[in-house]
Amino acid sequence: MSVVSEDKTVSERKTIPVGASRTRPGALADSGSPSVRPPTAAHLSDEQVAELGRELDAIRDDILAKRGASDAAYIRRLIKIQRGLEISGRAALLVSKNKAAWVTGTTLLSLAKILENMEIGHNVLHGQWDWMRDPDIHSTTWEWDFVTPSRSWQHTHNDLHHRWTNVVGKDNDVGYNLLRMDESQPWVPMNLGNPVYNAILAPLFEWGIAIYDLELTEFKEGKKSKEALLKDLKALGKKVVTQFTKDYAATPAVAMLTGSGKQALYGTLTANAVRNVWAHAVIFCGHFPEGTDTFSEEMVEGETRGDWYVRQMIGSANISGSKFMHLMTGNLSHQIEHHLFPDLPSNRYAEVAPLVREICQRYGLKYTTGPLLKQVGSTWGKIFRLALPGKAAKA
Repeated sequence: MSVVSEDKTVSERKTIPVGASRTRPGALADSGSPSVRPPTAAHLSDEQVAELGRELDAIRDDILAKRGASDAAYIRRLIKIQRGLEISGRAALLVSKNKAAWVTGTTLLSLAKILENMEIGHNVLHGQWDWMRDPDIHSTTWEWDFVTPSRSWQHTHNDLHHRWTNVVGKDNDVGYNLLRMDESQPWVPMNLGNPVYNAILAPLFEWGIAIYDLELTEFKEGKKSKEALLKDLKALGKKVVTQFTKDYAATPAVAMLTGSGKQALYGTLTANAVRNVWAHAVIFCGHFPEGTDTFSEEMVEGETRGDWYVRQMIGSANISGSKFMHLMTGNLSHQIEHHLFPDLPSNRYAEVAPLVREICQRYGLKYTTGPLLKQVGSTWGKIFRLALPGKAAKA
């Protein structure tokens, strides 16, 4: 079902670029199995993996068939709420010399930034709402409130990470070229700083991702041209100017009229730090707690669609919690479901989760989940253990 924005006339609607989805896996084998199946899935036969793949395809097809007006209303309503929170937060910061106004403004702006980054921006950029054909809520037009440009992030995240999830040597999200996050990664003395690097990365997460998206390692290794790097640097420069103008110039400048300029600056700095720490925690909990598998390159050689599904399930982890918590994580608390179906509307993941969990149980596969604090603690525990030489003990 195609839904078009109700508030646009036919003449006002823009043309949406049509192209290959950024969220589907690349070329996969039609049959057979990878050279080596991951240890926790080694008990599965080729026929079982193929059947598992068909079951998950059926779940996806069912959700695709049910998408409609209620889903479109959900994302439009959420965008209105987010923008209302942001406007209210910035308005309160204009008079933030008053401490109550500062706390209120900073809190509202923090919530607005988390919602925009997690449930709206991340998911729009995955193409989850492209089916609406609304040019204002589309993966090719959305620019999010994050310092890294949307197009750069879509390449490293959608095209690479989701295709090669947790494949050491292919998925650079395993440690973001900074942290040692797997036993198979050779230990070097700089890994002793693992916990320190991560503690610094959390409040500066958007800047870490922006640098990561430049693919400097690929440039150094000759896999990325100088022209491509310069193009990405130019795009990043423009985005930095936009973000700085909005958060650190415009809002504080107007607030100076009430003598609240310094307080407004601190408020926007705090809101960005809060959003960064939250996004960092959610993303790390979805990929690195104990129970999530990593994979060698030979484990994906000859991989079928079913094998790709298996890898997403055993290489990801969920966070259990309330509906509000799921909303604030951008439904990435359903990380397993997101990695299986990255282009399905995020509001549908809660509906899909019990079905996926039942499939995991039936096929003897892990379904890693736990409360937020447990997953955060597990992730930090791994970061500390892998800071030391030798193999980390499995929990």
